[in-house]
Amino acid sequence: MRIRTARPEDASAVADVYVRSWRAAFVGLLPQSYLDAMDPGREEPGWKALIAEARWPSSGVLVAESDAGTAGIAGIVGFTGFGPSREAPAVAEIGTLYTLPEVWSTGTGRQLMRGALTTLDRAAHYTHATLWVLEANARARRFYETTGWSPDGASVTDTTGGASLGKLRYRRAVGEA
Repeated sequence: MRIRTARPEDASAVADVYVRSWRAAFVGLLPQSYLDAMDPGREEPGWKALIAEARWPSSGVLVAESDAGTAGIAGIVGFTGFGPSREAPAVAEIGTLYTLPEVWSTGTGRQLMRGALTTLDRAAHYTHATLWVLEANARARRFYETTGWSPDGASVTDTTGGASLGKLRYRRAVGEA
């Protein structure tokens, strides 16, 4: 497994991971019709722009690339995106962290998280980071809590696909990757 900076030509694979992950992770949390309608081809331009516009190292996208040693899958199997927090300028935010369902519980997400936190600590000099997670997403919350994150008391309600979703903000120091 190799963690590296995403390139614009990775956008198609990133969009595929994004859609496949959502379709598996959010079953029962989002309307099935919304998940079924997700299309990597429609997502790709947005990811290409986000990757191309990254202001490395303070914001960017890292990908996890496998040589087929992880679950027998070669290519990009996960990604994480990060940048400055929208709430506090000296704080970073992990905006995305998704892996293919086939590599869940293999350590890929931990490697991506470690890569993002190390970049934010060493290269961008952030001291803390936040992320938002669906309150009802027990699997994601367990993952974040086992990687050093904890809820900081902030919450919001968001609407996605017609569903009203509670989100919790998690926080941690970045220098403890």
